[in-house]
Amino acid sequence: MGLFSDLLIIDCASFIAGPAAATIFSDFGARVIKIEPPGLGDAYRNLIRVRAPPGTVDYFWTADSRNKESLALDLKTPKARAALDALIRKADVFITNYPFPIRERLRLRAEDVTPLNPRLVYASLSPYGETGPERDRTAYDTTAWWARSGLMDMVRATGETEAALSMPGMGDHPTAVSTYAAILTALYRRQITGEGGVVSTSLLANGLWANACQVQAALCDIQLLPRGPRGQRSALNETYETADGRLVVLALTNPAREWPRLAEAVEHPEWLDEPMFATIASRLEYAAVLAAWLQEAIGARTWDYWKARLAEAGVAFGFMATTADHADDPQVIANGLLPEFADGLGLRTVDSPFQIEGEAKQAPRMAPEVGEHSRGILEELGLGAAEIDALTD
Repeated sequence: MGLFSDLLIIDCASFIAGPAAATIFSDFGARVIKIEPPGLGDAYRNLIRVRAPPGTVDYFWTADSRNKESLALDLKTPKARAALDALIRKADVFITNYPFPIRERLRLRAEDVTPLNPRLVYASLSPYGETGPERDRTAYDTTAWWARSGLMDMVRATGETEAALSMPGMGDHPTAVSTYAAILTALYRRQITGEGGVVSTSLLANGLWANACQVQAALCDIQLLPRGPRGQRSALNETYETADGRLVVLALTNPAREWPRLAEAVEHPEWLDEPMFATIASRLEYAAVLAAWLQEAIGARTWDYWKARLAEAGVAFGFMATTADHADDPQVIANGLLPEFADGLGLRTVDSPFQIEGEAKQAPRMAPEVGEHSRGILEELGLGAAEIDALTD
């Protein structure tokens, strides 16, 4: 049981952003049925073969498909489509991110689906939006969220630095949260009106939202300059390497208060009397000098030392983690951010990124095999054994 135990979600989507929105609902108890083609299933299952290091576990699929039931249907066949329609009539939410031309061919557009169930919330996710000249283009988060939004350009270390590709799912997962929020808003409206409806979002919209501060500057006719090289940037908002090769990230947004604390923390209170560092303007003018001095001080000690020292000093800082750091991170563990699969023999996964006081999440269940639950779901829909045999064959 769970907060959403009375909800039935149809995940008729592919890859990450749409399906991950359904995963969030499943964490709070919703029943999620994944619709995927027979045979190879969702193309996301193949990403492990073409994009990632080999492993004994398909970690892409494991992360985003937990708690779901898999119903394998060839939607180009009338009998399979009839089964999907029967399921739609029972469902609360239908999620799809199929390209619009495919939705049209498979009759999965909102105008095809919503007449079957007036209470249904139809969630449409697209790369570039529901209208416009690029409506029918296919894309991934690396192109529509990361590159198109301007984030790819803005995060370069300098204007000459080679642009970096995003990591798989980097824009999809925040877009999934946006999709979840849109669906939940429509469900709230349904509670008031009794009617479902259509919600939509896109990778482009979420990329612009993620880059909103910089986009707003452009809308205000402010020309943002490319980042300067190290030594031209503020030394109080910079990275420094420790003696054991870790990177400390300083983010001092209140220098009047935090600069004296930092000078004390690095055991150089005399810097506070140095004219080069007396004001914000002078610290920026002599940023290369201050950065070199800070690097020398921070480079003399290990990360463990600086973690305790800077925390005690009360300055804003962090460190550049590797993905391998999180499994044993006390802060991550204390907040339950990597829950253990109920049936995964000790395997953990990444939790959805929020909690609701008084509402426990479901213990995650391992992601399904292609069509693992087809027979049981089809039986629920009232199909006889011969019909089920024909469909599953």
